[in-house]
Amino acid sequence: MANHMAGPEIESLIKLLARLPGLGPRSARRAALHLIKNKEQLLVPLSAAMATAVEKVQVCETCGNIDSKSPCTICTDTRRDPTLLVVVEDVSDLWALERASVLNAAYHVLGGTLSPLDGIGPDDLNIAGLLARTASGEIREIILAVNATVEGQTTAHYLTDQLQAQAKEMKRSDPAFEPVRISQLAHGVPIGGELDYLDEGTLLQAMRSRKEFG
Repeated sequence: MANHMAGPEIESLIKLLARLPGLGPRSARRAALHLIKNKEQLLVPLSAAMATAVEKVQVCETCGNIDSKSPCTICTDTRRDPTLLVVVEDVSDLWALERASVLNAAYHVLGGTLSPLDGIGPDDLNIAGLLARTASGEIREIILAVNATVEGQTTAHYLTDQLQAQAKEMKRSDPAFEPVRISQLAHGVPIGGELDYLDEGTLLQAMRSRKEFG
C-alpha cells in the first residue's frame, strides 16, 4: 500500500515542483515543505506572482522573447542598434547575454535547434520570422549566438544557407542591396557548451571576438 504523507493538495504541489528543471521528487518535497512553512512570506506572494504571469506574460511577436508586452521591452528600446541582430536558440540564452551586457543589439529567438532525430525541422523554429526581418534591409550584421553543440552548429549552417540564398534573390531584384554580414561567437565558448551556463566574462569575450561564419 502506498504511503500518503500529505493531503492531495500538497502532493499536487510536490508533483508540479518535481517537473521543474533541476528538481527531482526529493528536492521538490523539500521545496514544497519550505514554501508551506513560510506561507505568508513565500507561498502567498509566489502564488500571486504566478497568477499575474499567467495573465500578462506573452511571447514577443517580433523577436520571440518573453515579456509582459509585445513588442517586448528590448524590441521597443530605441537605444539599441537596430542594424545588429543576435540570433539565439532560446529565451534563456537571450537573458544570459543581457546579464553579461555584451552588446546593445536586437535579438531573435529561434525556439530551439534543428534535430531530425527528435522530429524538429525548419518549420518548427522561428526561421521564417528571421528571414522576414532580414528582408527589410535594415539589418547589417547577424550574430549566430547558438550553442556550441552539434545541433547548434547544424542550425547555424542551415541559417547561413538560407540567409545567403535570400541575399542572392534580393540582389537580383535590387543591385544596390548589401548582403547581411553573418558572424558567430568565437573564443571562450567550449565545444558542447551552452550559453546559459557560461559566466559573463566568457560571453563578453566570445561576443567581442566574433568572426565570420563558415
